[in-house]
Amino acid sequence: MNVIRVSAGLVCVLAMGLAAGAQENANVRVIPSGSRMLVSLNDPLSTTDAKANEPFEAATLEPLTATDGSVLPAGTEIRGHVDKVEDAHKTGRARLWLTFDDVKTAAGWEPIVAVVDDVPGVHSIRVDEQREGEIEAQSDPRKDAEAAAAAGAFVGAATGVASRNARDAATGAAIGAVTAYMVASGLGQEVTLDKTTKLEVMLERDLPLSGE
Repeated sequence: MNVIRVSAGLVCVLAMGLAAGAQENANVRVIPSGSRMLVSLNDPLSTTDAKANEPFEAATLEPLTATDGSVLPAGTEIRGHVDKVEDAHKTGRARLWLTFDDVKTAAGWEPIVAVVDDVPGVHSIRVDEQREGEIEAQSDPRKDAEAAAAAGAFVGAATGVASRNARDAATGAAIGAVTAYMVASGLGQEVTLDKTTKLEVMLERDLPLSGE
């Protein structure tokens, strides 16, 4: 009988512990990993003059719902810094990496682990998901570059043709073709993110909102 009483007591204690744990988990406030959000830059950033470790600020453009139903409102401040910069002048193709550091919640600043997933509405740049959110000058398909080069050659030759100077026409065509090719392929273009540029950001870790 004593053994039975002890076992029943243990079962009761375990049940109480599980209930407490369940209640505690129910009160955990997190925005789960994989969630996406639109943010707007408060500062312009460009590979022409940005430096590694340069800070920047952004703000959320839409509310985010946590697992308990609470909401992180639109307009929430986010702080980050430039992780790495490669300008087009040195590498041929400009690239920019941004790191998000923390987000301001009702409980204070919370660390955030997130990566840029897209830059919607800006067609001159793209985000390489295979390279941890690398933002680079847009690269078009080869046929588009060739077509642009041909168009550039025609435009470049126009001045020489108009002046009836065959040499100028040839030189103009060559310069026009190279310029058009570089524009179409993204070579030589800098990455510029103006103030209020929208970034789609994806959480790589749960974002805790505990204590709100």
